[in-house]
Parts: sequence; structure tokens; C-alpha cells
Amino acid sequence: MSTFDDLDAFVAARRCAGLALSPEGTRLVTTVSELSADGKSSGTSLWEIDPGGKQAPRRLTRSSAGESSAAFTPAGDLLFTSRRPDTTAEKPAEDTAALWLLPAGGGEARPVAERPGGVSGFAVARDAGTLALVTPKPVEGDAAEQKEARESAGVSARLHTEFPVRFWDHDLGPGRAHLQRCAPPDPDDPDATYGEPEHVAPHAGERFGGSAISPDGRTVAVVADVPDPDDPASWRRRLTLHGPDGTTAVGDEPGADHESPVITPDGRWLLWVRERHPRPGRGMAHTLRARSLDDGHEVDVLPEGARQVRGITAAPTGDAVHVVVDEAGHGPVLRVSITDGTVTRLTRSGTYTDVVAAADGTALYALRAAVDAPPTPVRLDPEAPDQEPAPLRGVTEIDPLPGALTEVHATAADGTPLRAWLVLPGGASASSPAPLVLWIHGGPLSSWNAWSWRWNPWLMAARGWAVLLPDPRLSTGYGQEFLDPATGAWGELPYTDLMTVTDATTARDDIDATKVAAMGGSFGGYMANWVAGHTDRFAAIVTHASIWHLDGFVGTTDASFHWRREWGDPLDDRERYDAHSPHRHVRAIRTPMLVIHGDKDYRVPISEGLRLWYDLQRCGVTSQFLYFPDENHWVLAPGDAKLWYRTVWAFLDHHVLGQAYERPALV
Repeated sequence: MSTFDDLDAFVAARRCAGLALSPEGTRLVTTVSELSADGKSSGTSLWEIDPGGKQAPRRLTRSSAGESSAAFTPAGDLLFTSRRPDTTAEKPAEDTAALWLLPAGGGEARPVAERPGGVSGFAVARDAGTLALVTPKPVEGDAAEQKEARESAGVSARLHTEFPVRFWDHDLGPGRAHLQRCAPPDPDDPDATYGEPEHVAPHAGERFGGSAISPDGRTVAVVADVPDPDDPASWRRRLTLHGPDGTTAVGDEPGADHESPVITPDGRWLLWVRERHPRPGRGMAHTLRARSLDDGHEVDVLPEGARQVRGITAAPTGDAVHVVVDEAGHGPVLRVSITDGTVTRLTRSGTYTDVVAAADGTALYALRAAVDAPPTPVRLDPEAPDQEPAPLRGVTEIDPLPGALTEVHATAADGTPLRAWLVLPGGASASSPAPLVLWIHGGPLSSWNAWSWRWNPWLMAARGWAVLLPDPRLSTGYGQEFLDPATGAWGELPYTDLMTVTDATTARDDIDATKVAAMGGSFGGYMANWVAGHTDRFAAIVTHASIWHLDGFVGTTDASFHWRREWGDPLDDRERYDAHSPHRHVRAIRTPMLVIHGDKDYRVPISEGLRLWYDLQRCGVTSQFLYFPDENHWVLAPGDAKLWYRTVWAFLDHHVLGQAYERPALV
């Protein structure tokens, strides 16, 4: 049994995320997730990767609570967050995350910053070691006192006075994240902690949304969500600089968010992304901007709409920045001149995240992933174009893939080029064509350009299926003209694009055109529902965390204002909502459908799945409902993830391959 034949082995595979590089460039640390001893959950730990690629990775931390968010101090000590107890304390701390320090010279880790409610994020000034610490803070009163009083009174209720009240899978309030600046510990005191916190942001009426700290620790760039004056229930993102001379507004305008700030290692430039809000017929667009911290001069490093920026890493020397963007099924690293905009694509293939730069400017390190490769640490030359990276010895071990990856190309009716990845199982041929499942990605501003542990096509390939992974209109990495026409009109071009690419795929002699299914989650679930109401060409459809009733979704999701911008006000734009809501076509559905939804999903609330399930049942559609009471938009618990796959396989095997139905065990 291989990694892809055995679900137990698949969920047990170690997975890495994030990179931190020591100041001298000799230590590279990543966070590793792996199955806990009881097999019911996953835990995290920190591992060290050899930047030279010779030594095997070694584990640095080990606790049942887990560790994450690694970063180095200027002295080379390793900082991380953990809920592990402090065994030296007279009174154990609450079960909340604290900031811990593992000395560079060896020894036990110790807590260096503990706050009521815990630590949710931090950044370290490159030279000064000053700490920017993110912690929750109650709207009124002392956090510890308020928590104790609520627990003593048996109160879980929250009183809200503004939108939103939820985010992804958790309730907001009664506290808010806020940013503190703390002086570094005394280097001569081995037991010293960070200094008394100084409140930086947010101010009244704002919500903290991210930050960056200058190398000298004196300036902090802060992103804050602020009310949109045009809509009392909407928020936009504003960027400000908090420095020795006061607060300066940098990005503050209706119709755009300013976010993802980075301050260059030499302290000369502030870099950030300006994201233009979408509206019907005009998609979102990114601009990479830079502001001189010497004289306030601003430039557009990448102009509006040129690329979708996914990551920013400033070069340690010179006026250059390394940017990760989406590009035609890949996520390359670009080297861009801040002063003249010259662009050099450094990588030929794959998708890169967590890019870090050596202080001497000789190397970049990143995690490289692809549809056919899990995230793996690599080393890059910071200037060579279209290179293949040098792989480092990572922690993820999988067996050979049970198939091959190729591409499918087609042309839409309006002449637009379309492309998709196609996973072919081993042995697929004209004499033994493979059944096909169309997998539609979520987002919709996304792309099939990287490995997925949650929707992994190689598990399907191991069972003999071919998997089509198309990037229809609204996918990123194909230019602004690929986004604009379908923005606010999801049921039009994305649907016809999907059908066009499916036609091109089923025309292959190694694909069995008589055995075809469709699947999708989130936006992909919306499209799966739309497909169900507009064609009966598929033998079965699986729809996960899907949008069914547009008006109901926009009114109950955690960020209603974003979708109202794209779709218009449902009170005034009824025609658009009615034209693109899948629920209006339920009576046309003939295809058996498997509906999957988690009750903790606040992005696409469970009401969407319940309404879809009821509508299918009352219209006599052959259907099943796989309900996860404790899962969110994704299915994360190892046992639930395995059950997800087994239920999907049983459904497809029966309705597409004609096998006898076998109900999965435990459900």
C-alpha cells in the first residue's frame, strides 16, 4: 500500500508550512504538522532544515501543545508561539498561546511574553530586536477579569453593535486584536522577558488587520479595517505609518484595500498591495506600491491589474523586491526593481510561498509546491531567470505518484484561450480509458497551481480516475481581461469555459467519455450546483460547502459587504441575483448529487447546504447529505477527512462506475 492507496498513510504524512531564516543565514526553520499519537488530531512542531541541503532535517521542539510561527531575533535566538505550560512558573498560565524563546546557544525554551487572552501573532525588528506583538484586548475593562466574570456567571452571549460578528469559523468579540510594541529582553539577563508593552493600534472604531516593523523598531506600518463611509455595514483596509514623528496615512481611499505591508531590510522603503474593490463587470485588481521612508515619494512597482500578488519579500540590498504572483497554473517568484519596474522571472515552474532572503543577498529560500509535488524547501539564486531550484532535504515523505500530470488546452467561443491540468492514472490508454472527474476550484479568485492535501487528485488517480483541474474565467494568473467579464456574473462564462475544457478532455482516447462526474467546493460548489441545473451530461455531482441561494448567502456570510460589492445590492439588483442563483434551476436537476457541509462554516453558512438538501429532496432528486457538525469550510480532523474521501468514492463508484453501493462505515 502506498501513500495514495492508504488513507491512513496519506493523513499521517508530515506537512510543512512557513520558513524562518537566522540572521547569519545558517539556520532555516519550518513548522511541521503531523498526526498525533492517538490518530484523532494533528500537532505541530518546529524543525530545522539545512540551507546547504546536505544534513537531514532535525526536530527542535516537542510538546503536546505544539509550536508554530517561528522567527529569529537579531542575536539568533528562535522565537515561537505555543500553548505549552511553563513548568517553572509558580502558577500555571491559562491555556493560551505565549511567546517562547529557544536560545541560540542551546538550553531549554522559556516564555518571554505572556498576555491575558494569549499571543496571536508577532514580528521582530531585524536590527533592534523590538517586538511587535498582537494580542486580544476586551472592548471594555480588564481581559482576565472579564473572562473570569463571564465564566463565573455562565455567560457565553456577546452583544454586537457593528458588523461583522463572525469570521471563517469563529465568533468575534468580546475582544479585539491589538498591536503592542515591546523593547527586547536584556541580553545579559538569561531570565529577562520583553519590556512593558506600548499600545500602537488600532484606534477607536478600527479593527487591526496586519503590520510590519522597521529594522530599527521605531516605525510600524499598520493595516486597519475602517468603516466604509458609503455603507455603514462595510469595511475597507487603510494603511498608516506610526513613527517617531507621529502617524501618517499612506493608503486610505474608498473603493480599495491597502494591505500586506513590508519594510525593506535597509529601512528605506515601505511596500504594500493596493487591491481595488470589485464591482459588476470589473474584477478586483492588485497594484504593488512602494513609498520612500526618506522623503515620502511613492511609485507603482507593478501597475494595477498586471499581476495578482501573493507574497512580498524585500531583497536585503539594493532597490529590488521578490514577489510571488499567479501565472497560468504556476506561482513564480519575480525579482522586480522598485525604481524602474524591471521584472525578472526567477522560476520556470511550480508555485512558491514563504520566500526568505539571506542577509548577504546570495540566496533565497522558499517552499515550492506544484499540482504534482507537496511543499518542499528549496534554494534559489536571487537573480538568475527561469531557474530550477536546488531542493533541500525536507520532512515530507510520499511514495511515487500513481499517474502522470499533463495539460489540456481549448478555446472558448469568444476566442479566449483556456487551459487545465489533467491528472492521468497509471495505465490509462486508448485500450483502457479512464473515468473522469471534473474538479472545480474554489475562490473564485484562485487557480489550480499547487499541491492540495484536502482535495488531492492523486488519491483519485490511485483508484483509476482521471482528474480534470481547469482554470475557467475568474481564475487568477491570466490577466485582468480574464476576470472582468465574469465578475458578478458567475453563471455565464465560467460555466461555458468548464464545459469547453471538459469537451476537449473527453475527446481524448484515454478518457472514457461515458463515465464522467463533477465536483467542487465553495465557489467550485456554486459551479457544481450551476452545472447540475444546466446539463445532465455528468453521471454524478459532489458539491461541498456550496453556495445555493445567492441572496441568502450574501446576507448570512461572514463578509457580506465583499459580495455586495461584486453582485450589487440585493434590494436593488434583483435581476442579477435571480439570473445567477443556482436554486432557481432546481427543477431541471436530474443528476444524483452528494451535498457536503460543515456546521462551523461561517464563510458559506450551513443554511446554504440545508436549503440545497431540502430543495433536492422535495424535487425528488437522488441525493445524499454528508453533514459535519464540528468542521468548518474545510474538513480538517484526520478521521473526518478520511470519511470525506470514502463517502465521495462510494457515491461516485455507484453512480458513475455502476458498482453496488456500499455505505461507508461509521456514518
